[in-house]
Amino acid sequence: MNIMFRKLKKIALVAMASLAVIPVAGQDLLANQAPIDRKMKAVDSLMMQQLLTNEVWESPAANLYNDWNNQYAHQQTALPDSFLINLRDFCMPTTNRMVTSNFGARWGRQHKGLDVKVYIGDTIRAAFSGKVRIVRFERKGYGNYVVLRHPNGLETIYAHMSKHLVNENQEVRAGDPVGLGGNTGRSTGSHLHFETRLCGVALNPALMFDFKNQDVVGDEWMFRRSTYNKESAQATRLRGAGGVYRGGDGLDYAEVPGADKQQAASNVRYHKVKKGETLSAIARKHHTTVNALCSLNRIKKTVKLRPGQILKYN
Repeated sequence: MNIMFRKLKKIALVAMASLAVIPVAGQDLLANQAPIDRKMKAVDSLMMQQLLTNEVWESPAANLYNDWNNQYAHQQTALPDSFLINLRDFCMPTTNRMVTSNFGARWGRQHKGLDVKVYIGDTIRAAFSGKVRIVRFERKGYGNYVVLRHPNGLETIYAHMSKHLVNENQEVRAGDPVGLGGNTGRSTGSHLHFETRLCGVALNPALMFDFKNQDVVGDEWMFRRSTYNKESAQATRLRGAGGVYRGGDGLDYAEVPGADKQQAASNVRYHKVKKGETLSAIARKHHTTVNALCSLNRIKKTVKLRPGQILKYN
């Protein structure tokens, strides 16, 4: 019995010694390898960062623009027949979802972007990574505005802001604050006027951005001259203010489903209320009636008109 116990004890001691040696050897190997791993990890991280930086800042659309300047908000260059725009890694310019005015014909002139309801002081963010080209104030137009140029070929414009938060030639990432919501320039209420331009040509932002759902339409969007107008009209119906297409981008109404209704919508006329004006005075001016004005604008006869308020009159 004692002999058996001594044998078992010897086997146990040998086994314990073997187990003790293996971790030490393993630890020695790990200790020797650790500095190498740290160096390789540092090299890999630097290389990865450099690759990411190159991917972001080396624009695949570099040949779209003739130059870089801080003078013109938009200057048209040769527009390609087609161009694939990468919409990945985006940020919605505002978390507000209400589109208040569509791209296209408005009040006898072209509205080159979408108006989105924001309040004074709301943060306005860069839609994509890029570089700040213009930071300026325009009293009779954009008010406080910023123009960004992006590697995907687009330029985005953020207008009527109360304050700039970036400087010209500054590099920004998607989501970086570029300004604060406001009511500066040619504006009748606090909102963000948001434009998307390709080679200086204004494109309907609703083709790419869905403010109601706080998303883009996909990972990419293909601009094609041949189908742009149809797509613009469809985008407005899907993602615009009330889905009303008002024309203004060269589309033949016969090509649009529901053309008669859309044509009627495009013929609506507007009146901007001046200080002291009444419904009866506006009705007389435009050869209509107070009842017709109230019905068209869904207001009561007792409504108190505000200077700058917009009313339909036919």
